[in-house]
Amino acid sequence: MTSLLKKIDHINIVVENLEEVKQFFISLGFEIEDRSKLNGEWISKTVGLEDVVAEYIKLALPSDTASIELIQFRNPPLVKNLKNDKANTQGFRHVAFQVSDIKKAVSFLKKQGIKPESSIQEYPPTKKKLVYFKGPENILLELAQYGETA
Repeated sequence: MTSLLKKIDHINIVVENLEEVKQFFISLGFEIEDRSKLNGEWISKTVGLEDVVAEYIKLALPSDTASIELIQFRNPPLVKNLKNDKANTQGFRHVAFQVSDIKKAVSFLKKQGIKPESSIQEYPPTKKKLVYFKGPENILLELAQYGETA
């Protein structure tokens, strides 16, 4: 059977403070690919909300084809989900980034005041090293390093 889908295009994250979250991802090596104001009938129909006024930034890693799109709604106002910060909450959970040196990546984040949720753990069947952390606005992120030398 031929797959209907070709690849993951992007992950969309709705944020309260677009500039703060953008700067965080840029500090990890992301680059801005697009930035725009979103308003008008086309976006309102697309997202199923009336009178949408928003701003978005598309960010990507130079070595990847998938991107992260951050969106900040001005209208209608942001709806906060304050109970969505645990790994066992139903729905979208986290974005995982593959790294070549997980210890170096964790050290970098700690220097920015971002604490990992645990020490680096290992998934025994694949020797994958991983650690979760919360970025700005409690966005749950994972670092993953694969292989025997992880």
